[in-house]
Amino acid sequence: MHILQEAIARHAIERPLAPALRDERSTLRYGALPGLIEELGRRLHAHTLGLLLDNGPAWMLLDLAANASGIPVVPLPAFFSDAQLEHVLGTAGVDLIVTDRPDRLEQLFGEAAADRIDLAGSELSVFLRPVARPLIAPGIAKVTFTSGTTGRPRGVCLDRDALVAVAQSLRDATDARSTDRIVSVLPLATLLENVAVYGALLAGGCACVPRLAEIGVSMTGVDPVRLGATLSRFEPTVIVLVPQVLRVLAAAVAAGSVVPASLRFVAVGGGTVAPRLIEQARAAGLPVYEGYGLTEAASVVSLNRAGADRVGSVGRPLPHARVRVAADGEVLVGGAVLRGYLGEPACAAELFATGDLGHFDADGYLYLDGRKKDVIVNAYGRNIAPHWPESELMAHPAIAQAVVFGDGREFNVALLALARGASVAQAAQAVEQANRFLPEYAAIRRFHVLADGLSAPRGELTANGRACRAAIAARHAAVIDSLYEENLHAVL
Repeated sequence: MHILQEAIARHAIERPLAPALRDERSTLRYGALPGLIEELGRRLHAHTLGLLLDNGPAWMLLDLAANASGIPVVPLPAFFSDAQLEHVLGTAGVDLIVTDRPDRLEQLFGEAAADRIDLAGSELSVFLRPVARPLIAPGIAKVTFTSGTTGRPRGVCLDRDALVAVAQSLRDATDARSTDRIVSVLPLATLLENVAVYGALLAGGCACVPRLAEIGVSMTGVDPVRLGATLSRFEPTVIVLVPQVLRVLAAAVAAGSVVPASLRFVAVGGGTVAPRLIEQARAAGLPVYEGYGLTEAASVVSLNRAGADRVGSVGRPLPHARVRVAADGEVLVGGAVLRGYLGEPACAAELFATGDLGHFDADGYLYLDGRKKDVIVNAYGRNIAPHWPESELMAHPAIAQAVVFGDGREFNVALLALARGASVAQAAQAVEQANRFLPEYAAIRRFHVLADGLSAPRGELTANGRACRAAIAARHAAVIDSLYEENLHAVL
């Protein structure tokens, strides 16, 4: 029995009536959890399990049962296109898929579901696919596919030890306890959220995993009213957010929404966070702590926390992680890292080269300085990390996403995705405000508001909402060029 299963079994004996998994419809208690996991594990006859499911206790039960049975799990993000799904299923050799979206798979495969099951209040469909042999190496617990920028996602292979090591570090860093309630605001198909739930279960806390529509969070926006209602209903002590959701929540609180008195730790990561956003969120009463991680390192690598916090940094490395900065400034991570990419040679290096640039201060806090391959070198030879002006733009509540371009050009321009209800006039205000915090060479001279925003299905965003710069540049090349030709929205 592995560490996570041992912890659940222990909680079942010591606190059988304590809630373990909960959504808006039902509650599963620790006393029932080991039996459900064991029974479900006996029913999973598969080389590899694919999960195309909304958030809910059923997602976690299937994940835990497969983990306990040694069956690799492949989360299938709902925003993947049909072509991406086919690529993932074929590459990973998924022979059993459980879904609450049978119509989509019936259309994709041209055949009906092989079976239906009721699990934790959810009616699920089971699809079987013939696979001659396992395509995932023994010992791999989860293969998380990055969304990719070319339509062909890449599978990151992680073992149980890596996943649980990160979950244990998160448990300790957040001072998790059995009275905690974590509310999942991100899809469970997102590794960050999945591992955060593991941390809650290790501590004996309750993981609240309502449907995403109930929360009001999607890949295209955040409904602050629904989000606020969900937090009020479940009264979380801990939540994990990406920057876009934090911006919406901080703006809602500043406008009068009430922060649940129970909330004691808000972790934010998955993208660049402007220090001003952290300060604004804290001023609104949100106990926010920034962290850093990546899928290849089983999610979280470093995290600020109470008593060890420095705004502007992404915190000190967690105990499971070994972090170094190379001579060229690239952040290298060891410890709990991937075993390799699916279908590619195993990783031999002890340290994984993240592609992120960073530095440590004298007290061991890690600071990120942009991406190694994303540095803008303008026409005057100035080097600009695009995340710098982008984070300043996204500190404004009107901006949901910002992508800055200017390589080889005389000045920078930005493509903007607006927050729900925001206007072009507010976007102009956001640009003007950001420019007050930027030197002239890094300022945004012109911008364009994308009518449809940025989209994960189009390959413009990752599962965590991080912008895929190459895909965005290719798709909107004509718009970017026009900003250098026309006097559109000039702000300087």
